[in-house]
Amino acid sequence: MTSITKPRVVHPGLAKNELGLTTRSYEGAMSTLCAGCGHDSVTAALVEALWSLSIEPHRVGKMSGIGCSSKTPGYFLEQSHGFNSVHGRMPAVATGANAANRELTYIGVSGDGDSLSIGLGQMCHAIRRNLNLLYLIENNGVYGLTKGQFSASADIGTKSKRGVPNLQAPIDPVHLGLSIGATFVARGFSGDKTQLVPILTAGIRHKGLALVDIISPCVTFNDHQGSTKSYQHTRDHFRPATEAALLDPPDMVEEMATINVGPIPPGQFRDVSLHDGSVVRFRAMHEEYDPTDRGTAAALVRRLQDRGEIPTGLLFVDPDAGDHHDVMNTVEEPLWSLPFEDLCPGSEVLSDMMARFR
Repeated sequence: MTSITKPRVVHPGLAKNELGLTTRSYEGAMSTLCAGCGHDSVTAALVEALWSLSIEPHRVGKMSGIGCSSKTPGYFLEQSHGFNSVHGRMPAVATGANAANRELTYIGVSGDGDSLSIGLGQMCHAIRRNLNLLYLIENNGVYGLTKGQFSASADIGTKSKRGVPNLQAPIDPVHLGLSIGATFVARGFSGDKTQLVPILTAGIRHKGLALVDIISPCVTFNDHQGSTKSYQHTRDHFRPATEAALLDPPDMVEEMATINVGPIPPGQFRDVSLHDGSVVRFRAMHEEYDPTDRGTAAALVRRLQDRGEIPTGLLFVDPDAGDHHDVMNTVEEPLWSLPFEDLCPGSEVLSDMMARFR
């Protein structure tokens, strides 16, 4: 991947995380995507989320496939591990890497073409295995690298830049993830960084596969009137399932007197002042909504979409799910660190082992 190296100039006033690093340490090369591309906003949100979690850059594995979205790993965490796979095969490569070294934080960046067409089966099996992976789908409804054909996520009736309507039903990754057992499902909008950063932070912390569908408009081929993946359409129709607004700077509240606010009526919100002067806005969902209930989450998504709204935020999470290593009962020590003698104990030991399966 050819790009431009950013100059190593760091403003002395930039904040540092627990590792003593600024956000500059979490950046990558200069983006070669179109000016205004939503994918670059996703990159900025990833940089902020990783920096806020104080994750060491060299302890991250970045995976991608093919497409505009799959160029994203080149634009963050320059000092990390990375693998750009063939079209649609990112989940298989991520599975192998995670099996060999469970100690890294894995981030898979894909797109609606890469994951919902040629890579659909790969994505489904990664979800089924609950691979410990932040799985991002930068969703713009078109194939940007091949001049704007409709992708599998394009809504019925949405118009191409030439004015041709799409007639085929879309594949919704949120519905798909909920139906096949994803343990973390969220949707974000590249134009809403305030919501997107907490979603990515929660997804990185989740033990298992965190599927995050991000509406990320293509400014060249799919940001016109008539498109349902444009900036204007998404801003007019997105509805947060949950809402939390923190005043800057975000900080940890030390142990102090308990703050009691009382019950919040369903559907309403309340601003709560914390001890450090920051304010948290809590919104109570309708009484029947439970983000840990898969059926309720699926019903909420369908109900809002039937009203022409785009549900965003954390839609479902299973806080008790075990990841792929828990299910397969693998060894705690990463395979890459095992000595040769343990990996290859000799023909006699292997013969005895095989005899038990005959």
